[in-house]
Amino acid sequence: MKKVIVGLSGGVDSAVAAHLLIKRGYQVEALFMRNWDSGINNDFLGNKNESEICPQEVDYNDAKEVAEKLGIKLHRVDFIKEYWDYVFKYFIDEYKKGRTPNPDILCNKYIKFNMFLNYAVKELNADYIATGHYAGVKFNKITKNFELLKGKDNSKDQSYFLSELNQEKLSKTLFPLYEYEKAEIRKIAKDNSLHIFEKKDSTGICFIGERQFTEFLQNYISNQPGDIVDIKTNKVIGQHIGAMYYTIGQRKGLNLGGQKEPYYVCGKDIEKKIIFVCPLSDGRFLNSDKCEVEDFNWIVDHKKYANNKFECTAKFRYRQADIKVTVEMVDENNLKVFMDTPIRAVTPGQECVLYLNEICLGGGKIK
Repeated sequence: MKKVIVGLSGGVDSAVAAHLLIKRGYQVEALFMRNWDSGINNDFLGNKNESEICPQEVDYNDAKEVAEKLGIKLHRVDFIKEYWDYVFKYFIDEYKKGRTPNPDILCNKYIKFNMFLNYAVKELNADYIATGHYAGVKFNKITKNFELLKGKDNSKDQSYFLSELNQEKLSKTLFPLYEYEKAEIRKIAKDNSLHIFEKKDSTGICFIGERQFTEFLQNYISNQPGDIVDIKTNKVIGQHIGAMYYTIGQRKGLNLGGQKEPYYVCGKDIEKKIIFVCPLSDGRFLNSDKCEVEDFNWIVDHKKYANNKFECTAKFRYRQADIKVTVEMVDENNLKVFMDTPIRAVTPGQECVLYLNEICLGGGKIK
């Protein structure tokens, strides 16, 4: 009997993942990860938690109750230092450069499918790990590759966040929710008396949770006030507290009262402390028809794409509809991506993820 360690978060998705694996005949145990400590990590500004019990402990208590209900052993491990070193330091460094990183992708790459995977295999003698992601993995007997597949529920598909995985990690991973829709998962939880069947989905920063984001960043990046400039007229129309706190396409938080129409962030000059904005009526400053992608992680064998242009689809942010693109390989890890139709708010630091039908080819950072 193969042994699986399920990453049990205290939410409904991972709980049902564990239930399904038990039903499928695996030897199942669970592991709860604690990766953030507000006190140690100076997380005070922007922290909305006002309850006596911290949200992570609420999640741990929920995970314990689920494990007891399912009759499986629950392990607990702290990766607080590892999360800071491999995820959060990079996250802050990118914001200081004026880019917008995706912490969920980093968290999956370095914590869930590295630290957790290694701990499960080496310390708990697991054959596999499993998570509650809406995605799939399949071994292609022809190409001899493990393929990362989109989840069947298009509204919940999370393959975008898994685009930095590789063959080794996929070979040790199970995604039990691949063929399910969210409503089905909640029904399974309810039918099996799992108390978290109506629990709200987690939001905010991976393993940190909901924060007043600009205030949260001020814990780690000091204010650097500057001008907000209308890119069409080159006139100063407002002031900001720090260009690094804003992202391309952002509207809220600009405090541009008295304007005839909404304005959106369309560019930044970090050195000069300038945010450029454009009016809603002139979207050309927000639209892109091409981008450069660096540090591309190929999940599949990239050799057949080498030195060629090829057509596929791409997502430039989570839950975006697939965009038809033509990709030109500069070299193995650097690509040029040309959109068939101009796309709004393509943002440096975010992930460009490529797909061929339902197969995720991999992902890289928008440069």
